[in-house]
Amino acid sequence: MAQSHAIEVLLRPAVELYTVAVCAAAALLCLVAPWALALNPLLGLVFALAFLAFGALRLRDAWVTLRYRRNIRRLPRYVMTSRDVPVSRQHLFIGRGFRWEQRHTHRLMQTYRPEFRRYVEPTPTYLLARRLEKRLEFAPFPLSRLTSALSWDSPFNPVRPLPPVGGLPRLHGIEPDEVDVTLPLGERVGHSLVLGTTRVGKTRLAELFITQDIRRRNAAGEFEVVIAFDPKGDADLLKRMYVEAKRAGREGEFYVFHLGWPDLSARYNAVGRFGRISEVATRIAGQLSGEGNSAAFREFAWRFVNIIARALVELGQRPDYLLIQRHVVNIDALFIEYAQQFFAKTEPKAWEVIVQIEGRLNEKNTPRHMVGREKRVVALEQYLSQVRVYDPVLDGLRSAVRYDRTYFDKIVASLLPLLEKLTTGKIAQLLAPNYSDLADPRPIFDWMQIIRKRAIVYVGLDALSDAEVAAAVGNSMFSDLVSVAGHIYKFGIDDGLPGAASGTKLPINVHADEFNELMGDEFIPMVNKGGGAGIQVTAYTQTLSDIEARIGNRAKAGQVVGNFNNLFMLRVRETATAELLTRQLPKVEVYATALMSGTTDSSDPHGPTAFTSNTQDRISSTSVPLIEPAHVVALPKGQCFALIEGGNLWKIRMPLPAPDPDEAMPADLRALAGAMRQRYADAGEWWNAQSAPSLPELPTDLVDDQQAAPETGVGEA
Repeated sequence: MAQSHAIEVLLRPAVELYTVAVCAAAALLCLVAPWALALNPLLGLVFALAFLAFGALRLRDAWVTLRYRRNIRRLPRYVMTSRDVPVSRQHLFIGRGFRWEQRHTHRLMQTYRPEFRRYVEPTPTYLLARRLEKRLEFAPFPLSRLTSALSWDSPFNPVRPLPPVGGLPRLHGIEPDEVDVTLPLGERVGHSLVLGTTRVGKTRLAELFITQDIRRRNAAGEFEVVIAFDPKGDADLLKRMYVEAKRAGREGEFYVFHLGWPDLSARYNAVGRFGRISEVATRIAGQLSGEGNSAAFREFAWRFVNIIARALVELGQRPDYLLIQRHVVNIDALFIEYAQQFFAKTEPKAWEVIVQIEGRLNEKNTPRHMVGREKRVVALEQYLSQVRVYDPVLDGLRSAVRYDRTYFDKIVASLLPLLEKLTTGKIAQLLAPNYSDLADPRPIFDWMQIIRKRAIVYVGLDALSDAEVAAAVGNSMFSDLVSVAGHIYKFGIDDGLPGAASGTKLPINVHADEFNELMGDEFIPMVNKGGGAGIQVTAYTQTLSDIEARIGNRAKAGQVVGNFNNLFMLRVRETATAELLTRQLPKVEVYATALMSGTTDSSDPHGPTAFTSNTQDRISSTSVPLIEPAHVVALPKGQCFALIEGGNLWKIRMPLPAPDPDEAMPADLRALAGAMRQRYADAGEWWNAQSAPSLPELPTDLVDDQQAAPETGVGEA
């Protein structure tokens, strides 16, 4: 075989076929006319079997060469239905591929040599067929049938077109012997980063991972938590999550949160649950800029929100964005309300004195810094300055109202735009739910509830319509999830429940598509320390520059990337992104042959030898990178390089999805998915998206012809 030679050369004619033909002819001769070889019939049979056995060995060697040459030009089709996706308790299935080694770099280098071009590039017949397709595109009937025949996608068509995946098939065809590639589940807690440009398979890879996460059970039969953040709104991802939840019997724990369709969305309060009251201020003020002069304003905003949150909790009210915005705009009402409750408990007669002070107030005796405040607020402040009363919440509110009104409005100016983003329109109903409204069928969830129920959450943030609001809501959710992770890390999931075991953890699979649109400083502690609470982040984005541009700091961007132990690199267009993979790989030695020939004249003109000649085949070695950035740029769609399990490089291709006939959704989710398909155009046609379309009729690809889906509410199946 070719592998036994000093230099492996598979791009060559299959010369073994000549031997196969000779062996077949000899075997036939031994069977039909053994007397021609001076053999009796029995010996003819024995020799025929010997020739056939040797021919079979040579045919196997020829098949290696022929299969290699075929894969270099066209890979075998790899299709899998979601039902057939393997689910394991030990491994995460990624696709089919091979571990990239020195011999694969050597084979790839050979494909670029000019003497092997005819085995790598399309054949003249193929090129002729494509030219005829273009010329006969609008030809009349007889010739149009020829065009259809040339473009027929069937193995019986010798010139059928290549699949529309682009790239270089040789990158995967250099290893015909593929295996199923998996990632040990123990490695996922180190987080995974998926990089790839637009429309090359990031979301399809996410579907593959999410399908397994939804259907996986542990040894005790418990499911895992699955949370998917989808900023742009992919209807196929929503459909896949629901279908897999239904197959696993988990449709009752499936929640959809979507900013684009608040009437169909579940509701969520990002600041309603906390371990320490200061977390409310951290989640809100943490989204403000902390660079340069903005740091002082963010610190004041944190203190001010913390004062409001403490007062709301003392009043028995659950904090939400609407309440906080209301009191940021008008702190006087909260000061009065809290003072009424405080004095009612501690000193009921204090209000008589306060009312008397209020009656004596006028423009002349009102302090300058209290101008513009309500008279009762001024009276309260003067009363508290005369009476020694210590209450941390009351003192905080008092210090807030003592600021000059004009100065106060300036220092909270950076906080108000953020709160406006989170409380405008119907979004306010989602982020500040009314817990007492029993007539509202939309469920309310929080992350601790989701984790305890082992639920599935799809988060659609409608970033194409309003990127600012999507980023603000995404940051709030990440910040809340970080807080929950900290609680789980300290006390476990079932803390506070009867019979709870301390330190109980389970995998929490967080899939963040286009996570650069959502991330902020809150994302860093999630990937840095969230693994201790069982959080397994799989983040999907396009380039490293997207992360750096979002955070605004190269050091922080490097900190984020440095916390991902598993790297999946699809086709990228930015060289710096490709170098994130290639710079981590070693160099290897590749071999090449050089033909050397020469002649030497004889120094003796009268001797019998006029000249001497020699011809040599020399083998030389060159040190080259295992792969180059240009190879990452040339990846076909649906293929990737994966750096997993401690730096092992794998070349992988993902299965193409095949439809299943039983994929059905409830009516409200079908309408939502259909509207997403109509409203959210592909990345290449985003400018054609409608601004606010009505919900369309049921899409045909989501209809189940065999059985009707139950009519259920979102999150209540």
